[in-house]
Amino acid sequence: VQLQAFGGGLVQTGGSLRLSCAASGSISSIGVMGWYRQAPGKQRELVAAITSGGFTNYADSVKGRFTISRDNARNTVYLQMNSLKPEDTAAYYCKSPIRTGWGSTNDYWGQGTLVTVSS
Repeated sequence: VQLQAFGGGLVQTGGSLRLSCAASGSISSIGVMGWYRQAPGKQRELVAAITSGGFTNYADSVKGRFTISRDNARNTVYLQMNSLKPEDTAAYYCKSPIRTGWGSTNDYWGQGTLVTVSS
């Protein structure tokens, strides 16, 4: 089982990016899917999370600018980022507890995808 994140890049202030994170492998069920970010010299922080039923939660710093969504049939979570600011520059990671086909449940992290917002 693994999570793979895609979609980072370089964008100017005010621009948009869409991140994707897909889970693959022997999956029985996926819990809350979340996006985290870590800027240089800072701790990793939760950006947004979404339950399988579609309930969402956002960090105050991104409310109104970022939108998290998921496609349960494709085991994929998305993060639409609009009105990007230089302070959004960070490595973005997806994370989710996944119950495998063997019956074990563990937290899985995707590899980071770098978002750089130029001023």
